[in-house]
Amino acid sequence: MHERARGAVDRAPVLVACSHGTSSVVGQRAVRDLVDAVALRRPDLDVLGCCVDVQQPDVPTTLAEIGDEPVHVVPLLLSAGFHVYVDLAEAAAEAPDAVVRPALGPDPRLVRQLVTRLDEAGLRPEDAVVLAVAGSSDARAVDDCEVMGRMLGHAIGREVLVGYISAVKPALPDAVETARSRSGGRRVAVATYLLAPGYFADLAGRAGADVVTEPLLSAADPAPHEMVELVVERFGM
Repeated sequence: MHERARGAVDRAPVLVACSHGTSSVVGQRAVRDLVDAVALRRPDLDVLGCCVDVQQPDVPTTLAEIGDEPVHVVPLLLSAGFHVYVDLAEAAAEAPDAVVRPALGPDPRLVRQLVTRLDEAGLRPEDAVVLAVAGSSDARAVDDCEVMGRMLGHAIGREVLVGYISAVKPALPDAVETARSRSGGRRVAVATYLLAPGYFADLAGRAGADVVTEPLLSAADPAPHEMVELVVERFGM
C-alpha cells in the first residue's frame, strides 16, 4: 500500500505523479525526491508516486487504491508518447474519476535546467551540442523532442542536434559524430534530456561525446524549484 505524502481534507483531486520507472537506485531516489518536493509545495493535496514500467506500484494499482476519489495523473515524462496516450489513458479510463494531465515537456523551464546542467559540465562557447533524448515510436513525442532541441539552441545561441537513444534516427552516437564533423573536430557536449539517472543516462554517457551532462534530476541535489513548479502547474489546480 502507498504511504501518502500529505493529507487533504477536501475532495481536491489526488495528484498522482507517474514516472517511467528505473532499476537504478540513484534514479529512483531522484524521482522520489521530486515527488516529495511537490508534496511539500502542495501540503493541501494527497500526492502519490507510481510508474508506467519497471517499478511498482504501477498506475492501475495506484488508481485502484485511491478508489472513487478524483485523480489528476501528472506524467513525469518529458514528452507525450505511447505511455501518455495509451498506458496512462487506458488506466485512467478504468478509474471512476481520473484525468491524465499533459507531459512535462516541451517547456522553457526544462530548457533552463538543461542550460544549468551544461554550465555545470563546463560548456565552452566553441563546443558543439547534441540533445540526448530517449526516443519514441510515437511521432508526437519525437516532435516534442525536436521542439526542445530548437528551444535549447535558441537559449545557448548555437545549433543543437537531437540524438535518440532508442527507436528513432539519428542514433545518439551518430548525432555526436555529425556534430563533431560539422564543427571541424571541436568538442561535443551532450545535454542529457532525461529525467533521472538510469540505463538510458548510462547509454548517453557512452555515446562518444567529450562532455556529458547529468540528467535533469540528481539524487545528490534537491529537486530543482522550477521542476517542482512545473509538476504543480501540470496538476492544474
